[in-house]
Amino acid sequence: MPLCVYRTGSDASPRLGLIAGERVIDVAASGGPASLSAALQLSAADLRSQLDAVAGSKDTLALADVTLDVPMDEQEIWAAGVTYLRSRDARMEESTEKSVYDRVYDAERPEIFFKAMRNRVSGTGTSVAIRSDSSWDVPEPELTLAINAMGEIVGYTIGNDVSSRTIEGENPLYLPQAKVYSKCAGLGPVIALAWELTETGDLTIKLIITRDGKRYFEGETSTAQIHRPFEQLVSYLFRNNDFPSGVYLMTGTGIVPPSEFTLEDGDHVAITIQDIGTLENPIVRHHR
Repeated sequence: MPLCVYRTGSDASPRLGLIAGERVIDVAASGGPASLSAALQLSAADLRSQLDAVAGSKDTLALADVTLDVPMDEQEIWAAGVTYLRSRDARMEESTEKSVYDRVYDAERPEIFFKAMRNRVSGTGTSVAIRSDSSWDVPEPELTLAINAMGEIVGYTIGNDVSSRTIEGENPLYLPQAKVYSKCAGLGPVIALAWELTETGDLTIKLIITRDGKRYFEGETSTAQIHRPFEQLVSYLFRNNDFPSGVYLMTGTGIVPPSEFTLEDGDHVAITIQDIGTLENPIVRHHR
């Protein structure tokens, strides 16, 4: 049973849900954590115990009658870069400082950077954006770790780390501008719980980009191609850092469209990860 954050109307407050087939259990009303932050303040064992206790609750709604929201409240999203060989090659290709990415791929310390807070993140079915001052923009489909305050991986979701290759390619120090802006990320639709999704070493990740009603690009990779263990990425993220409401970590991308491709206003991006679901976002371009 995956976790979700849902609304029952456009003005309704977000609620923490547990999806059971075609129904959604109201976790708080059933005696579980009141919010996602409360859930991620628990140890993995305690969270599992509390969710198991509400799994048979009759306090449910039809899944078809709710809207899935971004599975976030007070968490930050961070991201790991150059974790796939294909990503290393693409960033070397775009950059004026090619050796930076070659060195970090095999370095002891991974590249980890801040991506977004809740106000910059879009859920499934809502738009993500490309920058007005960039001419080369790509989606980055990424398995994303849901991590509790203790540094335990408690679940997995889908992330879209939208990036300006124009800006980052000019200079690696421009990375924050290439990565962090309004509507710079997609996340969701649900959180597959770690004790249910136990085999993550070879999950298929698929990307389909539709333009003018036609498939314009599609690609596929697997988490088997990730160069670093998830636990290593988490350990570096938590060095000298605290996340009292939990945190998300995007684990890097292994699907990179060809260099002549760029996202355009009106495109539609669908990212599917095996055993988790599909994150869908239309693309809009900022105009300022």
